[in-house]
Amino acid sequence: MSEATADIRAKDLFHFCTRCGAARAATAGGAHPFRCASCGFTYYFNPACAVAVIIEDGNGRVLFIRRGREPARGKLAMVGGFADPGETGEEAARREVREEVGLELAGIEYVGAWPNVYHAGGFVVDVLDIFYHARLATTAMSLDPAEVSSAEWQDPRSVAPEEIAFPSMRAALAEYVARRGGAGEE
Repeated sequence: MSEATADIRAKDLFHFCTRCGAARAATAGGAHPFRCASCGFTYYFNPACAVAVIIEDGNGRVLFIRRGREPARGKLAMVGGFADPGETGEEAARREVREEVGLELAGIEYVGAWPNVYHAGGFVVDVLDIFYHARLATTAMSLDPAEVSSAEWQDPRSVAPEEIAFPSMRAALAEYVARRGGAGEE
């Protein structure tokens, strides 16, 4: 991605009304929300919803994947991805774990949610990342090579923050470790 497109947001790409086709009136910095002066149509640029799961092995170790694609290719991440329309956060988390690493979750608990930005398709997507903690129901992994280059179990206290793909993941991991008294255990 070039520097020129690094900070383009969806709101900056709306040049015409999606309902009536009228040209967008010039506004300083782009309108949020988009309001069509011709037909009155309003579009809110709400964040996309993504989920990630901090999967624990019972010995205090957490499953990290190495991202197989940009953004942050090669960086550590929790298993996760964007929620599909109509899914609950828990359903999206279970599906993403199944798709990316072929595992089933035994239980799932909410950790927290943090804002994030995701550079994709030449522009920035604002995202609300929802994090869960879970244990496994199955242990035989099957990695999706389009998404995951490798998987590794690590003590969450020893992972260097700069190795983690996204700021929201660093915040979620810090919260997870703090809740366990810094010991990585329940």
